[in-house]
Amino acid sequence: MILPTTTTPALTRTAQLARLRQRRFDVLVVGGGITGAGIARDAARRGLDVALVERDDFASGTSSRSSRLVHGGVRYLEHGHLRLVFESSHERRVLLRIAPHLVRPLAFTWPVYEGARIPRWKLRAGLLLYDLLALFRNVAPHRGLSAADIVEAEPMLACDHLLGGARYFDAATDDARLTLATLLDAAVSGATVLNHAEVTSLQWDGGRVSGASVADRLGGHALDIGASCVVNATGPWTDGVRRMENPASVPAVLGSKGVHIAVPASRVGNRGAITLLAADGRVMFVLPAGPCTLIGTTETETTEAPDDVRATRGDVAYLLQSANRAFPDAALTADDVIAAWAGIRPLAAAAHSGNANSASREHLVEAGPGGVITVTGGKLTSYRVVARDVVDAVFRALARRSPRVRTDHIPLAGGDVQDLEAELAAARAATGTDDIAAWLVHAYGGAWHQVWARAGAAAALATRLVLTLPYIGADVVHAVEAEFACTVADVLVRRTHLAFETRDHGLAVAPRVAALMAPLLGWTDRGEELAVAEYRATIERLFTIDA
Repeated sequence: MILPTTTTPALTRTAQLARLRQRRFDVLVVGGGITGAGIARDAARRGLDVALVERDDFASGTSSRSSRLVHGGVRYLEHGHLRLVFESSHERRVLLRIAPHLVRPLAFTWPVYEGARIPRWKLRAGLLLYDLLALFRNVAPHRGLSAADIVEAEPMLACDHLLGGARYFDAATDDARLTLATLLDAAVSGATVLNHAEVTSLQWDGGRVSGASVADRLGGHALDIGASCVVNATGPWTDGVRRMENPASVPAVLGSKGVHIAVPASRVGNRGAITLLAADGRVMFVLPAGPCTLIGTTETETTEAPDDVRATRGDVAYLLQSANRAFPDAALTADDVIAAWAGIRPLAAAAHSGNANSASREHLVEAGPGGVITVTGGKLTSYRVVARDVVDAVFRALARRSPRVRTDHIPLAGGDVQDLEAELAAARAATGTDDIAAWLVHAYGGAWHQVWARAGAAAALATRLVLTLPYIGADVVHAVEAEFACTVADVLVRRTHLAFETRDHGLAVAPRVAALMAPLLGWTDRGEELAVAEYRATIERLFTIDA
């Protein structure tokens, strides 16, 4: 049976907590990043009774710190990961179809200079293979560009020693909202999902894991969740959960640190997405992101704790140097950096060979001695495939036959949009602005009408949170009432990008956001103050640049 798509989960947080206490589930998913979200959706769509818990907010780890791309992985061709490129190219097509508001085609320009590690002939051959692995079903086939073509397309790019290059297509996304849309569909499909709920220990019955003890980090309550099968989908935190099952377990995750920076788009002058070779030969990107240009990413092995990982001055200098080589007139300095952040890619240690840059993004699904199913590796683009393989393993563990459900044809929350351009036109007519209209449609898809209807209820809800950005008060209310937001960071870091697009990371507007959230969450005046103080601590943790 195909369930309807909606953007509003059926249950409040209080009701979700009650359900977690009162019933035993077929499967408990630990981890609310893109992988856990995909598993919960797939399992619920196949008829399993699903619970999912996340210690912080949904997408609060790696899944909100990516390059915001859904891509086939053109750079993986060099390392021979052809199956992964084929799989990713297919999944890119799927996501363009089931989440057209969140996943949109993006053209990339790849300039080639004299002495480049990848010469023009090799680039063209690689992109031909890229098109072939996509079965020639990409947005458009790649095409070669002369030096004059590139200068015309991207006039701010360095032109000295420019030989030409190519243009190819991938897709851009909002990583945190893609995770959220997946979880919202899981929720309306019957899954019980709860953020800010931390697994503190596993429960056992006859030598098998039979659930978990969970601490509600907002309410201060403890609860036990019973489940026939437990899935560990915690990404960089995987080994911590594995040690709960087996204290002697060997590390399953290779941490690869990736850093991005945001600078004013006007300082760089890129018109579209650019693929570059950094000074050390690594492939990196310069990407349009609203008022900002994103530059990234680094890739270095790390043993840092996922909660503590941050960008360093060296990381920022590396990215600025690479961007300045490509855009010499920009002359970017550290003072131009609006935000810098880091995430850890949880690569499968068992599939690792060489350095982090060449390590495989393949995923691995395995069961531990207590029956916990752990997934490592994978990437944002192919999360649905990872979820399918994990849920197949869950059905085998339950000794049940899996029904056939085509999640590749079921829209994600908000994705049931027939004509995106028509929706954009309607939103422009309703709001009277281009940027707010674009934000509403691209963030909420077909549900943008619900958000804008909230704006009509009070002037404060139609007012921008920051004068130069498209986010409005209604976004805050909708985030709390329909998207599980519980903290100021949930709203400003993950439901919107405001924290990434302002130099104070939204601290100035945090009191207003807290005031809008307070009546919905029952906060007192003191509660609002604490919420703002907690937000200050959060942005210091996320955006401080270490020495």
